[in-house]
Amino acid sequence: MKLVDFKAIVEGLLFAAGDEGLTLKQLSIVLEINEQTALDIIDDLLKSYKKADRGIHLVEVAGTYQLTTKKAHAVYLKRLVESPSTNTLSQAALETLAIIAYRQPITRAEIEDIRGVKTERPIHTLAAKALIKEVGRVDGTGRAILYGTTKEFLEYFGLRTLKELPPLPDKVDEQFVQEEADLFFERFQETLDDSN
Repeated sequence: MKLVDFKAIVEGLLFAAGDEGLTLKQLSIVLEINEQTALDIIDDLLKSYKKADRGIHLVEVAGTYQLTTKKAHAVYLKRLVESPSTNTLSQAALETLAIIAYRQPITRAEIEDIRGVKTERPIHTLAAKALIKEVGRVDGTGRAILYGTTKEFLEYFGLRTLKELPPLPDKVDEQFVQEEADLFFERFQETLDDSN
């Protein structure tokens, strides 16, 4: 395989890894190449991201490589987050919010275990909208971030405390769960729409 092909694959892998990033060892294992070759690919990507016409760049943090946006574009990213057209939440964000509301404090890995899919983007969206926040870290290896809801979450739902959340059923019926989730998401979306 050509270096150009590896560059595209590494770029895709780094994008998919998000904030967690990837180490040279992880890249070499996934690509089935040695670490020096992985470093050569990273160096080549670093050079191409330094061009002024690129919107992202590659950084190394504690031996982990991540794609990030350029600081010079921060004003535009802030506008995106704050624009009214981005006030609606995706189904994935609503599901993630429901899990956090009922299971907090909870780690991203625990949320992903419940949902069965990655939740980095929904968590980022919810945090940007101030509906969730970091409430601590797990003791032990890795010190994973714990997430919980915010005062803004309570305000959106008209709740005084989390104790006012509807109770979860003792026996789980798939149809009931889907109906309750749909109702929860519908009410939440109406609340967001009303706040605009």
